[in-house]
Amino acid sequence: MSKQNLAGISFFEKYLTVWVALCMAIGVAIGVYLPGIPEFLSQFEYYSVSIPVAILIWLMIYPMMLKVDFKSVKQVGENPKGLIVTWVTNWLIKPFTMFAIAYLFFNVFYSNLIDAEIAKQYLAGAVLLGAAPCTAMVFVWSHLTKGNPAYTLVQVATNDLIILVAFVPIVALLLGVSDIFVPWGTLFLSVVLFVVIPLVAGVVSRSVITKNRGLEYFENVYIPKFNNVTIGGLLLTLIIIFSFQGQIIIDNPLNILLIAIPLIIQTFLIFFIAYMWAKAWKLPHNVAAPAGMIGASNFFELAVAVAISVFGITSGAAVATVVGVLVEVPVMLILVKIANNTRGWFTA
Repeated sequence: MSKQNLAGISFFEKYLTVWVALCMAIGVAIGVYLPGIPEFLSQFEYYSVSIPVAILIWLMIYPMMLKVDFKSVKQVGENPKGLIVTWVTNWLIKPFTMFAIAYLFFNVFYSNLIDAEIAKQYLAGAVLLGAAPCTAMVFVWSHLTKGNPAYTLVQVATNDLIILVAFVPIVALLLGVSDIFVPWGTLFLSVVLFVVIPLVAGVVSRSVITKNRGLEYFENVYIPKFNNVTIGGLLLTLIIIFSFQGQIIIDNPLNILLIAIPLIIQTFLIFFIAYMWAKAWKLPHNVAAPAGMIGASNFFELAVAVAISVFGITSGAAVATVVGVLVEVPVMLILVKIANNTRGWFTA
């Protein structure tokens, strides 16, 4: 495990919710008072994908792929029970509980508060979050709970590989059930653009740079160069998204809170499913904690990217995925505290 993955949560990551809220406010202000800016940016689209946003998303995802050594997949048999908890929770439970909770809130509890069409879009955004387990920040959550770094690395590497084959079918299935039309071609293209290409770039970069400059240079010099690139790309993306959503947010400010409630409930639910399952299987705490964390947190960069590609930058789906970013850090820090305070539940 490289030193940067073992580092604690950075200043920008710790206060990510503050930066996200600030960028949302800036974006809304631009959309309301400087509408010419989003109008100008809307000219740079290709098949409904915003080119500026696509570039920013690549800047977010590429550094994450650099951190994952896919050679660690060879260690997959060393902790089979922990990985079974992770895989089953992430791919056979989480997307479906997210769909069920989001459907209940958006289409039943909020039926008198949210228009049916926008409720569908919010549901789509929630499903995209639910089908994309965390691939980067889990290193931080694992470290803060004294998780097993080798297990966490295998966990992330295998999830990245599963995303390639499972993400599109699960999203298409759940959105199809809710009568939301999903263009399969666009969905596949999104995965290619925002997972396959950054993943290949990360693998090639690791291989070439390690071969020419050594592993120590790659992990301790090259990767740290991107430390703030991911956060910077994310925050600029949020400003652009909310500049397109400015007047809609002004007209419906309560919707942000309404979206956040089911997302928060889902996060706690998934954490405890994986965490308590690991306890029941008598797994050590340093495996149980990261197993709970990776399911609870989301690969929100991918969710945002796909929401924009499939539904558009002005869609409710894009807003819902961004609200996922807004609530993730404070909720995950609460779960870190819960995991640390319940260490005594485990024998090791």
